[in-house]
Amino acid sequence: MSSVKHPDASSLEASSSSDVVTKPISRFTRWYRSPLFNVIIVGLISFTQPGIWNALNNTGAGGQQEPYLVNGANALTFGLMAFGCSIFAILANKFGLKPILILGTLGYAPYSAALYVNNRYGVEWFVLLGGATCGIAASALWASEGAIALGYAEVGERGRFTGIWLGLRELGQLIGSSIQLAMNVKDGERGKVGYTTYLVLIGLQCAGLPLAMLVSPPEKVIKKDGSRLKVSKTKTDVKGEVKRWFALLRDRRFFLLIPVLVGFNWNNTYQGIYLAKYFSVRSRALGALASGVAATAANIFWGWFYDLKVFSRPQLAKITWTLFSITMLALFAWQVVNEKEYAEAVPKVTLDWARDGFGRGFAVNVMFRFMNESHYMFVYWILGTFFDDMETLTLGVGLVRTFESVGSALAFGIGAAKVKPMVNLIIAFVAFTLCIPTTFAAVWLVPDRPVDVRKERGDSSSVDTDDKEGAVRSQI
Repeated sequence: MSSVKHPDASSLEASSSSDVVTKPISRFTRWYRSPLFNVIIVGLISFTQPGIWNALNNTGAGGQQEPYLVNGANALTFGLMAFGCSIFAILANKFGLKPILILGTLGYAPYSAALYVNNRYGVEWFVLLGGATCGIAASALWASEGAIALGYAEVGERGRFTGIWLGLRELGQLIGSSIQLAMNVKDGERGKVGYTTYLVLIGLQCAGLPLAMLVSPPEKVIKKDGSRLKVSKTKTDVKGEVKRWFALLRDRRFFLLIPVLVGFNWNNTYQGIYLAKYFSVRSRALGALASGVAATAANIFWGWFYDLKVFSRPQLAKITWTLFSITMLALFAWQVVNEKEYAEAVPKVTLDWARDGFGRGFAVNVMFRFMNESHYMFVYWILGTFFDDMETLTLGVGLVRTFESVGSALAFGIGAAKVKPMVNLIIAFVAFTLCIPTTFAAVWLVPDRPVDVRKERGDSSSVDTDDKEGAVRSQI
């Protein structure tokens, strides 16, 4: 038996390896593993999780009559996110994006359930517990899905892919708000949203977990030309990722963005108080729906605009921030006039679409929502103009959400303190004004093409898997 000649072992290994590499890839696999499919799935996950959360919050105070308990829960949510987003970004580089994404789908539904129980039975502690579970889940979700939306896309498609991701998130608000409006359309007075509204929205949020199972990890993604994403073949350690996190935090390309991340969206808390204080129930539901339409329009427009070839990326950045600064200052001036009039009105104002003066008070809220969503598009796109590798983008997205959460936690904390709405509005105005000059400094640093930070620091361990699996390309 031992005298029987066998083929050389090395030739067998080579043959086996060749068979694996050159095995044809089906159309289904190409579609299932494509960046576009994965971003669409991530967008649908976002639709079921923060999309539904937004649908509730954009009715004003989570649909409740008084905003203070919900603002307290939201402050807890964002307070946890201020720490959690960066922690989960580091863990995503260690354990992979997909497990962190799955974890991110588990905490939103308990918060919506808590709002239902509070709305129907008056239970308050559950709302705070739901705020905590939402904060942990949101930290994981935002750290992973933002990295997928930016990192899976080609550099020239990052505007479109970010628009798809955030646009599908707004589908949650559109559907949720449509349900709310249909259920509350006859209520022309102030008050809280009917509790049956929450049951439908909770059901939608439960779809997030099975959707997360469909997402491909970065090393399995197949781009249009058949190549693979750039991934590191060096085993990631948490200590090394923490060092890279601190290095990115000190990088002036990111450091200059911190004020706009903290200060731009402070007006969100005021908008919730504004709707709850001055609008009828059905007008609040309409406001949530109109806000979703405005946000979707922002995602579509900026997704198209940022991928234009007419302007260079530095030009696009400067044009965008100039428009943002002028528009936001005008909106704040408009809102201050409205707030002063409504706060001093006798008898108390109830804005409803069947009554005079509704349009002026309603339009400014919708325009603020358009600009707040435009801000999301802007900061994620500008991050994608600075950095190119998955690991840095993952850490960068975690930092973006960390500082946005700091701003939101402070803003909701002030909202929970029962200060006058005008005070809340003025604080939001000051917070935005302070971010104008630093963001102008940041946009002046935008390059024509993003850099691979691993190459900047001389990391030769990174690998482009299309070098490793180049034969796959010829089979696609």
